[in-house]
Amino acid sequence: MKLEKSLVYGLLASILMVSAPHAEHLPPWVIAFGAAVLGWRAYLNFSGMALPPRWLLFLLSIASAAGIFLSYRTLFGREAGVTLLILLAALKLLELRAARDATVLIFLSCFIIITNFFYSQSIPTALMMFASLLVILSTWVHLHSGSLGLKPRLAISAKLLLQAIPLTLLLFVLFPRVQGPLWGMPQDAYSSSGLSDSMAPGTLSKLSLSQAVAFRVSFESFPPLREQMYWRGPVLWDFDGVTWSNRDGVIWSNRNAGTAQRNKPPQFDNLDQAVEYTVTLEPHNKKWLFALEMPTRLSVANFMTDDFQVQSRNAVTARIRYSAHSQLTFLANVDESPLQLQRALTLPKGLNPRALQLAADWRASLPGDDAIIRTALGRFSRDGYSYTLEPPLLGAHGIDDFLFETRQGFCEHYASSFVFLMRAAGIPARVVTGYQGGEPNALGGYSIVRQSDAHAWAEVWLKDRGWIRIDPTAAIAPGRIQGGLSAAMPDSAALPFLARNQSPWLLNIRFNLDMLNHQWNQWILGYDTERQFAFLTRLGMEDISWQKMAINLLTGVALTVLLIAILLLRKLYIRKIDTAQLLYLKFCKKLSRGGLMRAAHEGPQDFATRANMDMPQHAEAIRRITALYLAMRYENQPDESGLRALHRAVRAFKI
Repeated sequence: MKLEKSLVYGLLASILMVSAPHAEHLPPWVIAFGAAVLGWRAYLNFSGMALPPRWLLFLLSIASAAGIFLSYRTLFGREAGVTLLILLAALKLLELRAARDATVLIFLSCFIIITNFFYSQSIPTALMMFASLLVILSTWVHLHSGSLGLKPRLAISAKLLLQAIPLTLLLFVLFPRVQGPLWGMPQDAYSSSGLSDSMAPGTLSKLSLSQAVAFRVSFESFPPLREQMYWRGPVLWDFDGVTWSNRDGVIWSNRNAGTAQRNKPPQFDNLDQAVEYTVTLEPHNKKWLFALEMPTRLSVANFMTDDFQVQSRNAVTARIRYSAHSQLTFLANVDESPLQLQRALTLPKGLNPRALQLAADWRASLPGDDAIIRTALGRFSRDGYSYTLEPPLLGAHGIDDFLFETRQGFCEHYASSFVFLMRAAGIPARVVTGYQGGEPNALGGYSIVRQSDAHAWAEVWLKDRGWIRIDPTAAIAPGRIQGGLSAAMPDSAALPFLARNQSPWLLNIRFNLDMLNHQWNQWILGYDTERQFAFLTRLGMEDISWQKMAINLLTGVALTVLLIAILLLRKLYIRKIDTAQLLYLKFCKKLSRGGLMRAAHEGPQDFATRANMDMPQHAEAIRRITALYLAMRYENQPDESGLRALHRAVRAFKI
């Protein structure tokens, strides 16, 4: 059977629509090769030329597999597997000869739809895949109907999708949730984004150019002031002259009394500064769970390190939601261990001699630690320092270069140099990274913390006071802490678009879109096991178990399918009788009263012939009534004047 050209174009459109979203993460040669194959098949279909021989397709398939292996060093996993599937689907178009080949391509298109959600589960992706499915179903209808036009095919496809919605919703609500992301097996499915466990000059300034959302926060009551919103992340102790890192982390666990402890949990001196909130954290492939300093309770399994980093047991590879409780005023490790204090004083040898001498002079001339801290912060605020996303490159003595030469830097430069000066002056200090602030979305009632809010600050240890947060950025650019990155930058052109000051109407549009996306994340993508059980409990399903859920699911599916079947088949049992037929049946009833019964198999013309023979005195009326009925019933002439004439004739007919 030769396939119609329009059907081939439909298959081409199906493969193109499901493959196009993959272009951003496919190798350039794959995009070029796939486009060439689709263009070649479109030309063959337009010109009517013969398809290429099978030996050529075999060679192209082998070459495609070899190219994928050279690009990814494997034929397995998410990246290589999706690429191979797309190329083989494109090559399948070049051997499209029979209906069986078209059916295979339709199934392949449906399978490739799923692979798009491996990379993005956003609303635009879902809408794009819905449109793709509509085109695929239209092509499938074309394959089995042939003569239908485009609009009727699209109408049938839309009806099929609408009929599938009830069953889809039922499966979504009742089907057991899968823990972790859908692509959980291949290790290459996870990509790290956001903060790192190390910090060097340029690390956070590059991250601040990202518009990606790190997490969203909903506060139970009024949110704290922006300058109080420090979202604690990795704590960095070790410095090699360029990079800060944390090569050693000791865990303090409040659930395992047998765990060796060096430090006590934080102590809180003002319980009026409590904050309750809920965090929806985007996946970042690290263990950090961000919370306001200082967290006291999280609703998910976690542990706290000795420097008060809150971490998950496993890497965060899927979006998670947790409630948290924090105290904004606290005393942290007043009785710090000598080992940790010594670690917080360690500096690399032979580097930054001018900074070392400056700190030594401060120690010799100033009365105490508080005076040294104030002097360091005063230097940043008075001596010509500037806050910039594009600082000059630093040499081997990077701290000296920054403090005495360039005097231009981002938050990591100020935090790093401040901690170096404190250690050189004999004050234990460390670098803390995380996020600062957040953009309130009044429409949705939550705050958005983006990667552009990434920040670094310092902590110093003071006797009888423990670890104290000191943010050197607040000395050089207080607007960064109080108003965000755009408030601290003189030229916002270098900032990402969403970090710039924007007009109210543009902010309103952006907040509405983000609120829609947030609700999608909460109720669709975030519909996990915990939320499923909570929702079913509210519906009255107490003591939920997997056995009960399986029974409810099967029962719900059966009832939904039965209801849809009844709605679809009801027309087989409802006999629609039009006005002309009703009038003719009334005429037949009058004849039956005269002793002339119409047989079930007898058509109107045959019945009229027999009636004329049995009742010749009514032959003219019988012929007229029958002719009017046949004209409206079988000759497609159902007009009002004809119905009125038939009605008058039947009413006037007497026996």
